[in-house]
Amino acid sequence: MSLDLFQVAIAAPAPVAQEPNPMYTLLMFAGLFIFMYFLIIRPQRKRAKEHKELTASLKKGDEIVMNSGLLGKITSLDDLYITIQASSNVELKFQRASVHAVLPKGTVKKT
Repeated sequence: MSLDLFQVAIAAPAPVAQEPNPMYTLLMFAGLFIFMYFLIIRPQRKRAKEHKELTASLKKGDEIVMNSGLLGKITSLDDLYITIQASSNVELKFQRASVHAVLPKGTVKKT
Protein backbone atom coordinates (compact mmCIF):
# COMPACT_ATOMS: atom_id res chain seq x y z
CA MET A 1 0.00 0.00 0.00
CA SER A 2 1.88 3.01 -1.23
CA LEU A 3 0.75 6.57 -0.66
CA ASP A 4 1.35 8.98 -3.42
CA LEU A 5 1.72 12.72 -2.91
CA PHE A 6 -1.92 13.48 -3.74
CA GLN A 7 -3.20 11.22 -1.00
CA VAL A 8 -0.73 12.65 1.51
CA ALA A 9 -1.82 16.22 0.66
CA ILE A 10 -5.48 15.33 1.13
CA ALA A 11 -4.89 13.40 4.32
CA ALA A 12 -2.71 16.11 5.91
CA PRO A 13 -4.63 18.47 8.18
CA ALA A 14 -4.96 22.06 6.95
CA PRO A 15 -2.78 24.56 8.81
CA VAL A 16 -4.68 26.57 11.37
CA ALA A 17 -4.63 30.31 10.68
CA GLN A 18 -3.37 32.37 13.57
CA GLU A 19 -5.24 35.46 14.69
CA PRO A 20 -3.45 38.66 13.72
CA ASN A 21 -1.87 40.61 16.51
CA PRO A 22 -4.15 43.57 17.44
CA MET A 23 -1.05 45.70 17.93
CA TYR A 24 -0.47 45.66 14.15
CA THR A 25 -3.97 47.02 13.60
CA LEU A 26 -3.43 49.80 16.12
CA LEU A 27 -0.09 50.71 14.57
CA MET A 28 -1.72 50.78 11.13
CA PHE A 29 -4.43 53.20 12.33
CA ALA A 30 -1.84 55.38 14.10
CA GLY A 31 0.26 55.49 10.94
CA LEU A 32 -2.77 56.40 8.86
CA PHE A 33 -3.71 59.21 11.26
CA ILE A 34 -0.15 60.59 11.23
CA PHE A 35 -0.15 60.46 7.43
CA MET A 36 -3.49 62.29 7.23
CA TYR A 37 -2.34 64.86 9.77
CA PHE A 38 0.78 65.84 7.84
CA LEU A 39 -0.85 65.61 4.43
CA ILE A 40 -4.21 67.31 5.08
CA ILE A 41 -4.82 68.73 8.55
CA ARG A 42 -1.53 70.57 9.18
CA PRO A 43 -1.37 72.44 5.84
CA GLN A 44 -5.04 73.43 6.13
CA ARG A 45 -4.48 74.85 9.62
CA LYS A 46 -1.42 76.73 8.38
CA ARG A 47 -3.39 78.33 5.52
CA ALA A 48 -6.23 79.25 7.89
CA LYS A 49 -3.77 80.87 10.30
CA GLU A 50 -2.12 82.86 7.49
CA HIS A 51 -5.52 84.04 6.21
CA LYS A 52 -6.57 85.10 9.71
CA GLU A 53 -3.35 87.11 10.07
CA LEU A 54 -3.97 88.66 6.64
CA THR A 55 -7.49 89.79 7.52
CA ALA A 56 -6.34 91.10 10.90
CA SER A 57 -3.57 93.20 9.32
CA LEU A 58 -5.84 95.03 6.85
CA LYS A 59 -5.81 98.81 7.07
CA LYS A 60 -7.41 101.74 5.30
CA GLY A 61 -5.82 102.41 1.91
CA ASP A 62 -4.72 98.82 1.23
CA GLU A 63 -5.38 97.57 -2.26
CA ILE A 64 -6.91 94.12 -2.18
CA VAL A 65 -8.35 91.39 -4.35
CA MET A 66 -11.47 89.61 -3.17
CA ASN A 67 -12.25 85.89 -3.53
CA SER A 68 -14.61 86.87 -6.36
CA GLY A 69 -11.73 88.53 -8.25
CA LEU A 70 -12.86 92.09 -7.55
CA LEU A 71 -10.03 94.61 -7.11
CA GLY A 72 -10.46 97.60 -4.86
CA LYS A 73 -9.07 99.95 -2.26
CA ILE A 74 -10.19 99.79 1.36
CA THR A 75 -12.01 102.96 2.41
CA SER A 76 -13.26 101.88 5.83
CA LEU A 77 -12.89 98.93 8.20
CA ASP A 78 -15.14 97.31 10.75
CA ASP A 79 -14.64 94.24 12.95
CA LEU A 80 -16.45 92.00 10.49
CA TYR A 81 -16.84 94.10 7.35
CA ILE A 82 -14.76 96.25 5.03
CA THR A 83 -15.88 98.84 2.53
CA ILE A 84 -13.90 98.98 -0.69
CA GLN A 85 -13.89 101.47 -3.52
CA ALA A 86 -14.17 99.46 -6.73
CA SER A 87 -14.19 102.54 -9.00
CA SER A 88 -14.99 106.21 -8.65
CA ASN A 89 -18.34 106.67 -6.83
CA VAL A 90 -18.74 102.89 -6.32
CA GLU A 91 -18.23 101.56 -2.80
CA LEU A 92 -19.04 97.98 -1.86
CA LYS A 93 -19.25 96.32 1.53
CA PHE A 94 -17.81 92.82 2.04
CA GLN A 95 -16.99 90.50 4.91
CA ARG A 96 -13.35 90.62 5.97
CA ALA A 97 -13.02 86.88 5.45
CA SER A 98 -13.69 87.26 1.71
CA VAL A 99 -10.36 89.05 1.14
CA HIS A 100 -8.04 86.87 -0.91
CA ALA A 101 -4.83 88.90 -0.97
CA VAL A 102 -3.32 92.33 -0.40
CA LEU A 103 -1.82 93.82 -3.55
CA PRO A 104 1.19 96.10 -3.90
CA LYS A 105 0.41 99.82 -3.86
CA GLY A 106 -0.60 101.23 -7.24
CA THR A 107 -1.90 97.95 -8.67
CA VAL A 108 -5.52 99.12 -8.87
CA LYS A 109 -4.61 102.25 -10.85
CA LYS A 110 -2.62 100.18 -13.39
CA THR A 111 -5.63 98.04 -14.30
